[in-house]
Amino acid sequence: MRILRVEGGRRLCGQIRVGCAKNAVLPMLAASLLAGGPVRLSDAPDISDVEHMLEILRMLGCCAAREEGELRIDPSGLKEEALPDRLAKKLRSSIFLLGPMLGRLRRAVVTYPGGCDIGLRPIDLHLQGLRALGVRIDERNGQIVCDGRAMHGGTVHFDYPSVGATENVMMAAVLTPGRTVVHNAAREPEILDLQRFINAMGGNVQGAGTHTVVIDGVRRLQGVQYRAMPDRIVAGTLLEALAITGGEGAVLGVDAQDLTAVIAKLREMGCRIQESQDRIDLCAPSRLKAFAHLQTSPHPGFPTDMQAQTMALATVAEGSSVIMENVFENRFTHVPEFGRMGADILVSGRMAVVRGVPALHGARVTAHDLRGGAALVLAGLCARGETEVEGVALIDRGYACLEGQLAALGASIARVDVES
Repeated sequence: MRILRVEGGRRLCGQIRVGCAKNAVLPMLAASLLAGGPVRLSDAPDISDVEHMLEILRMLGCCAAREEGELRIDPSGLKEEALPDRLAKKLRSSIFLLGPMLGRLRRAVVTYPGGCDIGLRPIDLHLQGLRALGVRIDERNGQIVCDGRAMHGGTVHFDYPSVGATENVMMAAVLTPGRTVVHNAAREPEILDLQRFINAMGGNVQGAGTHTVVIDGVRRLQGVQYRAMPDRIVAGTLLEALAITGGEGAVLGVDAQDLTAVIAKLREMGCRIQESQDRIDLCAPSRLKAFAHLQTSPHPGFPTDMQAQTMALATVAEGSSVIMENVFENRFTHVPEFGRMGADILVSGRMAVVRGVPALHGARVTAHDLRGGAALVLAGLCARGETEVEGVALIDRGYACLEGQLAALGASIARVDVES
């Protein structure tokens, strides 16, 4: 069994550059099925979620590989209409393939997707959006059978601004005749990046980043070379690693506008932050201050993917902080693990009250999901003694060698093999 072993108490300093965003690259890999030629994605993160998606594309008949630092996808061989169950259950983002498969083949058979156990995350909104485009959907035996032979442009109104459902409808509509209008669309920066990617292939998508997205169907897309946006969640995690250790440094290659809510919370905790075009400089106090209240919500609100890491900061901040998790109903699985390290946290439903302690102590803890695992690593950075984090495979889903990034800032951290 592999663990991350962290020796706490080191003040992190220095500069580090973030790579491309997992949450941008995964839907782009799905959208590559729509291309009429090869697609090349530069500087894609070397993480397990990307490798699983590449494997799915290969099983569907595409050529998909990582070569010379980029992902290369040739979708010309696409012929299989059913997603492989084994891989789809590992990867939540496999549901992104539903829209492009319908756009290209007009038929798709998928299983219910997997991923981190952070809540139900129903796909009802995905299916609702596709039905508005004329897709006939039959759910049976744990599979979703979709017939898109009568697909047409349509009007979609989401009750909740779901990122995945917005992206799926965008991709399904690109090669569908007529105009599709998506109301109450999600506004995350990754959706705007997907629009840029599709339009670079010859699509006609407008309005991403607002509540209304308009897609005018085109007959054909071309291949493209593209570099996805920087990973704002990795950037936020590294900023908070500096903050929790009382450190000072800069995260490069990131747009501060994509992290407005996180930066505001760090300033509330006493960090001095300077924003420039493609970097964020941070200087943390010797001890962080508690924040009054944090609520996760769709962009531009505080991202749920940064909730666990920010809770780690609150465990050692001076005073009490209140966190409301409004996006996923099961995203406090890191709380008992923080408790093993001496944190004082009370949970009631979707609310957590965190009373900061002067210091955490090292312990053997287990990651139960991707971001919670990263949060445990952050807690280990400031804890007294040694912390061992199990469940490294979950962390690897979204961070390319997190231990290497933190070590570059001065952390004492290593990936080691131990007996289970």
